[in-house]
Amino acid sequence: MSWRYDVSEKSSRSEQAYQKILEGIREGSLKPGSRIKESAIAEWMNFSRTPVREALKRLEASGLLVVAPYSGMQIVKLGYQEVMELYHMRVVLEASAAGLAARHASDAEIFSLNEIQKRYESAQGAAEQARQNRIFHNAIFHAAHNRYLLKSLNSLRDSMALLGKTTFEVPGRSQEVVDEHKELFDAIAARDEERAQRAATHHILEAQKARIQMIGDELDDYQPSSS
Repeated sequence: MSWRYDVSEKSSRSEQAYQKILEGIREGSLKPGSRIKESAIAEWMNFSRTPVREALKRLEASGLLVVAPYSGMQIVKLGYQEVMELYHMRVVLEASAAGLAARHASDAEIFSLNEIQKRYESAQGAAEQARQNRIFHNAIFHAAHNRYLLKSLNSLRDSMALLGKTTFEVPGRSQEVVDEHKELFDAIAARDEERAQRAATHHILEAQKARIQMIGDELDDYQPSSS
């Protein structure tokens, strides 16, 4: 019995470490391209090194960390093409999830989705809006009732942490999302699979446009030093 408890506790710590590192990447305290040291992460979390080591191995297996020659483990930094590929996969997977949610979601799940959207609309600040947005999308993923699609979506969601700043920092984007979510919710509630897929596709493509704008703004802000 004690052996089972130890294994469960170990697994829980590893999962906590994994999620906290992901959150650090998402919020920008752990930046893409920066070096990750097992000892420093363990000290930051006040964890032993074993669960941290397991979390780092999992992040590496998921493609979020890479071992660079002479530099050790680093957070992956996405290039422009990789960002575009990530959004392409969002369209493919999230449109499928929306269509399946329109077909399979229970009345309770549809009610919950509406309540989540209300929380998003009342959220203050880009960080909280982004958090409620993730909850909204995650609810759709689960309402699709397809375990294999959910596994792919969870992996994609983790990779999205590498994008860094939320597109809600683009002026006007958070209000646009209100309308896009409403259309997506209405389609799911109406059990209209094709409409739900179109709404999800439109939503992701608008997010992609905002991301491209952010990338352009960051390039404009970059001022190379004179030689």
